[in-house]
Amino acid sequence: MAIEAVIWDFGGVFTTSPFEAFNRFERARSLPLDLIRGINATDPDHNAWALFERAQIDASGFDVKFLEESTALGHPVRGADVLPLLSGDVRPAVVDALKLCKSHFKVGCITNNMAQGHGAGMQATKEGASRTAEIMLLFDAVIESSKAGVRKPDPRIYQMMCELLAVTPDACVYLDDLGVNCKPAAALGMKAIKVVSEAQLLADLARLTGLKAIAGMAA
Repeated sequence: MAIEAVIWDFGGVFTTSPFEAFNRFERARSLPLDLIRGINATDPDHNAWALFERAQIDASGFDVKFLEESTALGHPVRGADVLPLLSGDVRPAVVDALKLCKSHFKVGCITNNMAQGHGAGMQATKEGASRTAEIMLLFDAVIESSKAGVRKPDPRIYQMMCELLAVTPDACVYLDDLGVNCKPAAALGMKAIKVVSEAQLLADLARLTGLKAIAGMAA
């Protein structure tokens, strides 16, 4: 089926990956590498991360629950120390790719976020939030987990986006930096791109959309 829509994650796709910031934090604290990712992957439907992204706890609740979870693994880390690591730097080439896609397809954004920081992208500064807001305005539809009360990888959130865009899953390309979020999209019939790097993102998107100019946007 011909592509009708391109659906994007935000953090780690339009911005540099928070995993890089997690690893810098872990090295600075002499913590095991990927400790934070491991905590977030443990009991992913009911852990501190999931509850916060569904707005079922607030920032103070996240601080306490994340500390409990990390302590159980032998390395106490406060949730309040993790939250500032979430905002990344915008990738201009990916924004340019979005603009080109928008001229040919419907475009949507599904973001797992928290009622924390500035704006949908949870930016650390108002300037960063302003840049994120400019990007968000480009989408035909945006679903934020903290507002919708459902988060990836729950299949319902992908189906919600398809309904908003009036497309079927098999007519969509989906981009996310987490494989666990790509799997349900692919299971629904979307052509999923797991984002590993900016250059790889652009090359795969160019191939799946047929917009060859996207591949040349890499810095």
